[in-house]
Amino acid sequence: MRPYSLTRRLVIAVLLVELLSAMAITGLALGYERHTQFHAFDIMLRGRAYSLLGAVQDAEDAGDNVMLDGTERSLPSNDIYEVTDAGGHLLGRSGNWQGPGNSTLKMNSDGLFKLKIKGNQYRAIQVHGVRIVDPGDKGGGIPRHVTVIYGSETEHVWDVITDAVEFYAMASLLLLAISGVLMFWLLNRGLEPLRELAAAASAVSVNSWEFAPSDEARGIRELAPLTGALEMVLHGLKRSFQQQHQFVSDAAHELKTAVAVAKSSVQLLTMRHRTAMEYEAGLERCQADCERMEEIVAKMLTLARVESQEESKPAPHATRLLDCVRAAGVQLATVAQGKGMRISISGEDAALVDVAAEQLQLLCSNLILNALQHSSEGSQVRAIAQIRRHSVELRVEDDGSGIEPEMLPHIFDRFYRSDPSRSRKTGGTGLGLAICKAIVARAHGSIEIASEFGRGTVVTVHFPVSTN
Repeated sequence: MRPYSLTRRLVIAVLLVELLSAMAITGLALGYERHTQFHAFDIMLRGRAYSLLGAVQDAEDAGDNVMLDGTERSLPSNDIYEVTDAGGHLLGRSGNWQGPGNSTLKMNSDGLFKLKIKGNQYRAIQVHGVRIVDPGDKGGGIPRHVTVIYGSETEHVWDVITDAVEFYAMASLLLLAISGVLMFWLLNRGLEPLRELAAAASAVSVNSWEFAPSDEARGIRELAPLTGALEMVLHGLKRSFQQQHQFVSDAAHELKTAVAVAKSSVQLLTMRHRTAMEYEAGLERCQADCERMEEIVAKMLTLARVESQEESKPAPHATRLLDCVRAAGVQLATVAQGKGMRISISGEDAALVDVAAEQLQLLCSNLILNALQHSSEGSQVRAIAQIRRHSVELRVEDDGSGIEPEMLPHIFDRFYRSDPSRSRKTGGTGLGLAICKAIVARAHGSIEIASEFGRGTVVTVHFPVSTN
């Protein structure tokens, strides 16, 4: 897709709207001026027609007829008129008169009609009136009905209308041009905070995560959500990169240590000739070292698989939480017996969650094993599955040594171990709780650890209620 300017598009769109508005205003002006000018023109026609009607007077002949008194000679030379009596006798007409035929005479209700004479457009009016001959006689005189047709050219009216419309159109175009320039300048100035925000965001890189939007960008109501979203996304990306870097560094360190231990065990065997029993003990140590490396790699692969997008879809079927807790208890029963401990499992069979059974069992195993490793001999680990109002809860409790308060914020970090010396005894890799958190996060749940140093730990997991 070709890049385009948002400012230019907005200016063009607004100018098109303004242009349509200007055309509409010009059209309205045309209609208004036409109505106004022709209304005044019709009043003028009617006035001149009545002036001709007033010019009809007694002819003072034996027949008591009427005639024009010559007033019409002061009328404009281009105007046309005709005055007739009731019998159709002509009382007077203009020299350029070319009266309308019956076939072309189409009057409206006001007696107005149009004419075309020698290529010129005329607008005319027909007026009927009564003149009284000898009004002093008995009976009030003799009434004479008179018809006046008066017309005038409309060219000068259209000239006035055209001049007015041209003025409106030119004024609209001038205002359109001025507003276009002002709009382009104002939009460029108004979008400057957005450009500054984009420049600040583009300066962020893997090596530089500093994102400092201006106070103006934060203060603009329309940009504040975008600024907040960018800060949140970049903060998340920064944390993800840091976690990835830390994970690679920690994994390399763990594997390097394990390889060094295995290598030292082999080198120790080759330093001198040994007995068969010594070689057998050395090989057992090498096997244990290899098993530890295998455990680290297996847990790293499990964590990567849980966090991958391919595995991020919810389980197609609901899984019974208590069944997975019981299976984990059976799996770890020998570990508990070896330490003289007991695993207590209780809960509700109806507790269902949308998590794959193997991952849910892995979660329960890691939590119970972690509790066993950090509890003293003869104590008890309790695993409880319950249905809450809006969630399913798994709680694992122990009466062990607990966790120092300063360690709690880092307890879910990869390869983190609160007591490295004790981890070497128990074989911990520091990935168990990280795997648990990834499984819970993938299921849109939550996991929390509450611990009192020297008295025990409670791990609480909440899952959304299954919809399957």
